[in-house]
Amino acid sequence: MSYEKLFEPIKIGGCEIKNRIAMAPMLMGFGTFDGTATEAMLDYYEERAKGGTGLIFTEVTRVNDVTGATSFAQLAASKDYHIESLKKLADRIHKHGAKLFIQLHHPGRQNVGLMIGTIPLSVKLNKVWKGYGKFLYKIAPTAGKFLIKNNLVPASVSPSKVEPSYFSGGRVRALRYREVKKLIKQFVDAAERVYKSGCDGVMLHASHGYLIQQFLSPHTNRRKDEYGGSLENRMRFLLEIISGIRERVGNFPIIVRLTVDECYDKIGKPGVGYGLEEGVKMAKILEQAGIDAIDVSSGAYDTFNYWLEPMSFELGWRKHMAKAVKEAVKIPVIAANLIRSPEQAVAQIEEGCQDIISLGRPHIADPHWANKVAEGKTKEIKRCICCLYCIESMQENAYIGDHGYCSVNPFVGSEKTAIEKDGNGRSVVVVGAGPAGLTAAELLAKRGFKVTVLEKEDRPGGQVAVAERCHFKTRIGWCAKDLEYAAALSGAEIKYNTEATPGEIQKYDPYAVIIATGGVPIVPRNIEGINGENVILSPDAYRCEKPISGKNIAVIGSGMTGLGTAAMLSERNQVTVIEMADTIAPGTWMQHKDDVKPVLDKNSVHIVVGHKLTRIEKDKIVLESVSDKSIKEIRADLVVLSMGVRPENRLYNEIKDTYRKVYLVGDAVKTGRIADATRTGARVALNLK
Repeated sequence: MSYEKLFEPIKIGGCEIKNRIAMAPMLMGFGTFDGTATEAMLDYYEERAKGGTGLIFTEVTRVNDVTGATSFAQLAASKDYHIESLKKLADRIHKHGAKLFIQLHHPGRQNVGLMIGTIPLSVKLNKVWKGYGKFLYKIAPTAGKFLIKNNLVPASVSPSKVEPSYFSGGRVRALRYREVKKLIKQFVDAAERVYKSGCDGVMLHASHGYLIQQFLSPHTNRRKDEYGGSLENRMRFLLEIISGIRERVGNFPIIVRLTVDECYDKIGKPGVGYGLEEGVKMAKILEQAGIDAIDVSSGAYDTFNYWLEPMSFELGWRKHMAKAVKEAVKIPVIAANLIRSPEQAVAQIEEGCQDIISLGRPHIADPHWANKVAEGKTKEIKRCICCLYCIESMQENAYIGDHGYCSVNPFVGSEKTAIEKDGNGRSVVVVGAGPAGLTAAELLAKRGFKVTVLEKEDRPGGQVAVAERCHFKTRIGWCAKDLEYAAALSGAEIKYNTEATPGEIQKYDPYAVIIATGGVPIVPRNIEGINGENVILSPDAYRCEKPISGKNIAVIGSGMTGLGTAAMLSERNQVTVIEMADTIAPGTWMQHKDDVKPVLDKNSVHIVVGHKLTRIEKDKIVLESVSDKSIKEIRADLVVLSMGVRPENRLYNEIKDTYRKVYLVGDAVKTGRIADATRTGARVALNLK
């Protein structure tokens, strides 16, 4: 297929972009308290520009330090000293022929109260106390939860006093009139700083339930003054920012990232907020106001999955939104649209959905996406699997001084990692072709080691190969296929259907052995009936040649594996999920729960929390309440165990004294996420001496 369409230049205002590929804005946490770019941030963005992307959008960049800081480690354009920081970033991007637009942002009611007023104080303390940052990140998780729980933090701001979003919690207060005017000026001031820095334009973040979009939505804007009520009034805040920028810096390119459909109807709340029809009207008004391009998006924090999609969403599911806008305006239309392949990207341009494709998470997974397409090396692309670990890890790490990570790219945040070519043909055996083993194999082969991968199954992936059979996780298998291709391309030999016995390993006279044998399901032995014929493991439910149907099934464990299994089985069976904790999927990222819950509800899956399994009989299970020890019986003629995974490291114990260099990686060390596996695999491979 020809991808020439992706590499045609296009103009946004007076700024020419060399191709139709943009990197969408994504906060990853590489900044500082004062909002300047760290070397890690500069390297991160530069690597994507070096990878051939034509247009780079920064992460959310704050214009206000008091109420508008969304993270301790984000970029800022709120002070004049930020001009130099932005200039450094622009210079690094321009070096590779890419253009840089700064996304100006204020979170509004999406802010966490803990952040209100914290940044100015942190900037001052960090200057006089070298250990302040370390101290803050040590106490922030515990202290923050306590303060928020007890309403001891300031209220976040919004156009109106409305209920907090389900994501951020806390309290919300209405902006005073003079505060509205001040914020408009702060956006304009920030745009002027961007202009002075030598960047190529600004993006106004009017999407995803942040402040500008809160003004646009009747759900969050209930003001009675000229900034609320009619569509014209609700748009006034944004339009005055645009006119202010034009007055201050002339024809400096302006892009608006716009939620054109809040998607409340998709979560069972029709009539809340606004839909596509009104969103298209907004786009037309913005064009008339003189913006240079529009980035079409959807959703808000209350409808989180409809702007940052999990695995279950169909690729390109919202392209109709971009197409509706493109048919209504003449300025360039940019859109993300859950694009995961160059074929899909070309098709959406040719179908008239958009002019520029915006890739967010794919740029995290593979910073060289554009170059690989241009060079006809599309098979080398490491695809984003939509696992959401980037956003989850960024959010979880925001208060401990760490950044976001990626499941398939272990080099996020360390883009300048050198791969030494010092293997000198020495033999390394890698046992297991899961994510950890394949990552290690690829990097060791690149270093010049002679790598042999031994895999007992007939395909790569390990537990990933099982998980992809769940209709919620079909894309998870991409990582195994892409890592397999990368390892083989780098020179590793992968032998399937080969059991890695001590004798088999000895054949290769290895300099080092990497054990990536993964994990095995936990099966408690103290439960009566656990070995019965009516008991299977969760992976077995996916391996059945004939679909299981017409049964009363108890799924033990409500992690995402358990819930995914329950969702699959509930299509043809009556399913009950049992969980010891007092909530389902404890510790699971909210989006995954939100993704699977509608299916569970639709298929009437019964969920019992706060109970542990004590006995399995032929046609029922016996449960005990964790709180009061009361007994409950539930009808079940099939029991599916999904109680977690433990490391499988028997082989390691067998051979650890035979060879001087034997290493455990991935789940064989500690069961965890795909990202944990690829990072440990990379770490061992890069440090092998």
